[in-house]
Amino acid sequence: MRTKTLYRWLVLVGIALISCQSDKVNAPEPVSVSTTWDLIQQKIFEPSCVSCHAAGTSFARQSGLVLTKDVAYNQLINVPPKNQAAAADGLMRVGTKGLESLEKSFLWEKVNAPNQDHLYSDHPHYGAIMPLGGPALTNGELELIRRWIVAGAPNTGEVADPAVLNDKRRYELKPFQALPPPTKGVQLHLGPFEVAANFEREFFYYWPLNHSEDVFIKRVEVAMRPGSHHFLLYAFGDHAPAEVIPPPGVYRDIRNPAGDLIFHNLMVLDYLLPVAGTQYPVLNYHFPPGVAFRLKTGRGLDLNSHYANRSAQVMHGEVYTNLHFADRSEITHVAENLFLNNQDFELPPNRTTTISRTFTFDRRMHIFQLLSHAHEHMTQFKVEVVGGPRNGELIYVAHDWQHPPILALDPPLVLEPAQGLRLITTYNNSTSRTLRFGLRSDDEMQILLGYYYTN
Repeated sequence: MRTKTLYRWLVLVGIALISCQSDKVNAPEPVSVSTTWDLIQQKIFEPSCVSCHAAGTSFARQSGLVLTKDVAYNQLINVPPKNQAAAADGLMRVGTKGLESLEKSFLWEKVNAPNQDHLYSDHPHYGAIMPLGGPALTNGELELIRRWIVAGAPNTGEVADPAVLNDKRRYELKPFQALPPPTKGVQLHLGPFEVAANFEREFFYYWPLNHSEDVFIKRVEVAMRPGSHHFLLYAFGDHAPAEVIPPPGVYRDIRNPAGDLIFHNLMVLDYLLPVAGTQYPVLNYHFPPGVAFRLKTGRGLDLNSHYANRSAQVMHGEVYTNLHFADRSEITHVAENLFLNNQDFELPPNRTTTISRTFTFDRRMHIFQLLSHAHEHMTQFKVEVVGGPRNGELIYVAHDWQHPPILALDPPLVLEPAQGLRLITTYNNSTSRTLRFGLRSDDEMQILLGYYYTN
């Protein structure tokens, strides 16, 4: 799966912790539905959830949940989730035992954005906060769902004041703060470092580990100061000769102050293997139970940070990374990185263009995470299955290039040899120049990445 490219890997598994925004509440809106359940269906599920959770979509197939009006209530009430970890913990999508059911509701766990730190820390295998890739539900929407569940989740009657929907507040990122070091693992720290005004700074920084035996990563945490485009961790492959290993503790910039590439510092990419990374300011990623990523004996890590400063002032970047190690006895499958990269495209100026690229595989693959990577001109990124009984099925879609949704697949998507994935990406090139593959955020990319394991 390894391809020699300038941009070998962007694991953008990342998760933004969010906290309450402004205290301002918008003016009331008229509401004309007769029951609380109808209000939830019309004001929350239909605008925010049904586009993914409709019959026949990949997301509905993956979760087993359809939220269209005709079936939503029966799909939710006293039905165990398809997510194996949540089902094993005794959760229901929505129960009917009032307050007791709130604490055992998988729906509530998945939409309760203010409590997402609990979800990602205590229940990392439950998947991502919903709606996937979209804005979190408002305070009012969450309060309506909460009151409905506490009232026993009926499909008749008004059990919550519709006026709660007038609270339109959402959530914003928590301020940057250092990570406490892991109990079993290693912490890496970059910076603070300067990023010049109106400049994109990207560099590599080698960090030797010197461990005496293979280690297995089961969890990755990252915290970054605002302004980061991405942060990546690489290891040197077996094919890397000793002379290419860089000196430790040196910032090896890929651009000079004039913005020209320093190709000498990019040549190292031919010898690097991806490990992990993120495009989000905060990441707390747990591999599925029994799955871990191998870091071979003696391998150091090459850290790659990219900050884009579009202001007139110097900014400062900083990155903390925690790698949590697993015991060998915990491991059933060794994770590998999925990296599908199309560099062969041109986007004409002042035009919207859609490009498609198909990748097929030569082995049986169990894909358990997917996410896209493109730059600022991307308006839609879709992924379809190629071959087999699910041929043509849409399994992933993104509309936000800065924060693409992270799709956790539980159970994994299994693709047989000769099957594959098709990337279909739409770009709006509103500039006067032709855009091609490039490393700056105002160039473009078409990359799909994630993790998988084999038999």
